[in-house]
Amino acid sequence: MAEQRVAITGLGAFCALGSDLEETWSALRAGRSGIGPITAVDTRQLRFQNGAEIRDYDPARHFQGNRADFLDRFAQFAVIAAREAVRDSGLALSPALRESAAVVTGSCVGGQCTQDEGFVGLYKNGSPRVHPLTIPRTMSNAGASQVALEFGITGPAFNLSTACSSSNHALGLALQMVRSGQVELAISGGCEAPFSMGFLKAWEAMRVIAPDTCRPFSKDRKGMVLGEGAAMLVLEPVEAARARGARIYAELAGFGMSSDAHHITQPSVEGPARAMRAALRDAALRPEEVGYINAHGTGTPANDPTETRAIRAVFGEHAGRLAVSSTKSMHGHALGAAGALEAVATVMALREGVLPPTANFTAADPECDLDVIPNQARATQVEAALSNSFAFGGLNAVLAFRRYEN
Repeated sequence: MAEQRVAITGLGAFCALGSDLEETWSALRAGRSGIGPITAVDTRQLRFQNGAEIRDYDPARHFQGNRADFLDRFAQFAVIAAREAVRDSGLALSPALRESAAVVTGSCVGGQCTQDEGFVGLYKNGSPRVHPLTIPRTMSNAGASQVALEFGITGPAFNLSTACSSSNHALGLALQMVRSGQVELAISGGCEAPFSMGFLKAWEAMRVIAPDTCRPFSKDRKGMVLGEGAAMLVLEPVEAARARGARIYAELAGFGMSSDAHHITQPSVEGPARAMRAALRDAALRPEEVGYINAHGTGTPANDPTETRAIRAVFGEHAGRLAVSSTKSMHGHALGAAGALEAVATVMALREGVLPPTANFTAADPECDLDVIPNQARATQVEAALSNSFAFGGLNAVLAFRRYEN
């Protein structure tokens, strides 16, 4: 079977910027950051106080009866985002389509809230037992499994856990499955909810969290800021989407991945560059056709100049004409969900002709000498874009998108 072009026909987002796609995109366009004081834990025990947290979240607004009891916070977010994406796609999920559809998610830490609560009870409070649903709530594939249950999808369903590249790996594999004809439809993205005391203390020990906010590419950047949430995309063959008269947001055109084999936490130039080149090859894109990159852009001292050098290594002189931004400055670093949120931002940028900014930007860094769209969105129509994810462990995953004219 000939390879098929892959359309994105549905989007769903649930994060610190908004409770749906419209609110999230509105915040991204406005350069409005969702970073603020963490309320989930007592931050007096932490060296940092801020995160991109979903405020005033009430599971009862989204789940009836006792269903929420079976889902950790991260899996709840996955279901909420998937519901919006499927509804947005306008798909009618027939029995045949459910059998030939896939659910592919990314989550690197799974049910941290449930796990932490159980450990506090067991080790601190002396409880002899943990919640009977601890395992199904904490497993990293709970989001994928719950989305499959939500829609009755009986085709392939699985989760990828590759740290901060999880969502991009998930979307890349979903792309390959739809493109090859292995499945007729994929719901793919990522979900994460990292705001538990034990996990935050682990990040504190890494000494990479900013004490104030996330300022990617700024000279005075001091680190990353954690975020939570989920985003899901509906992928289907372009011809199938056309046949049913669907709105096509953009085309997911290529995927590239690589391993640094360099260092477990320190970034390299060569690995990310290989992944970007692979994504361009897979999408049959020339470097000069790319107008925008949604950067990994964590705001750490090491990542941003390394990513800058990687972009320049791939794009050469064209790097000076590229628009580059890090939306982590607004939705935070949502770890396994980051790539999915950034994919939504990139797709909307292509569709709307508006490039989201790097928020919280203060001063240019000579080591990050790219056009980083400081603070204000830019009305610019580009034809193709990349979205970068580079994870601890040296695992790199890059998605390539093309604008689509409906």
